[in-house]
Amino acid sequence: MDQINSEILRQFEQQELTINEGIAIDARLVKSANRPISNDKIKELREKSQTPEGKLDKNGKPRKYSRDLESDWNAKDENNPYYGLKEHASVDTKNGFILATNLSPASEHDTNYLPYCTVFSRHTKQPIEKVYADKAYFGEPNRSFLAGNKIGDGIMRKDTSTAKLTPYEEERNKQISKIRYIVEQYFGLSNLSDQANRARFPKIPKNNFDCWCRQAAFNIKRRLRILKMTFI
Repeated sequence: MDQINSEILRQFEQQELTINEGIAIDARLVKSANRPISNDKIKELREKSQTPEGKLDKNGKPRKYSRDLESDWNAKDENNPYYGLKEHASVDTKNGFILATNLSPASEHDTNYLPYCTVFSRHTKQPIEKVYADKAYFGEPNRSFLAGNKIGDGIMRKDTSTAKLTPYEEERNKQISKIRYIVEQYFGLSNLSDQANRARFPKIPKNNFDCWCRQAAFNIKRRLRILKMTFI
């Protein structure tokens, strides 16, 4: 599916639709396919699943159904902890095509996935010109990654313990937010049309495949909409 999505995007480029002028990266929480359990219970079940007995059902046959042991808790909001996964995605800022998507446990920090989303967003020979992201991706590692690969830095800045945002940086953040909204638009549309805010399977690889199928369908539908607008 990953290769199919790349081929779809390459064909779009041959139709003179640019996809590398800029990419917007963000992440969203995805509910687990199973009901929440405690971290201690997750650890217990993970250890049991690695034993010979844990791989068999009550009849002694290979277990066909497995509980979701790859989801975990995201406690960023202490008053509203979240159990599930996190989808990291990048979207073309000009036409809104999904360029990369990948799932991780919900506890994974967004900032760790900026290099992944950037690398897997390149489907053509044309280099990516600029990456846009919110304050969750702010930090020297990501800034150095972009600089080292000669990619424009569109990461929003935030206050640090040693310096407050300058008026220029505040205005810069506002301008970036007007561009990177497009990835949030993808999240909203897929939630409404595909119920993508809830995992369909208990395993990340199967859910990733589901994301890639949704990516192909979303991009083709968006291409048809652009084509219709062009003829109008």
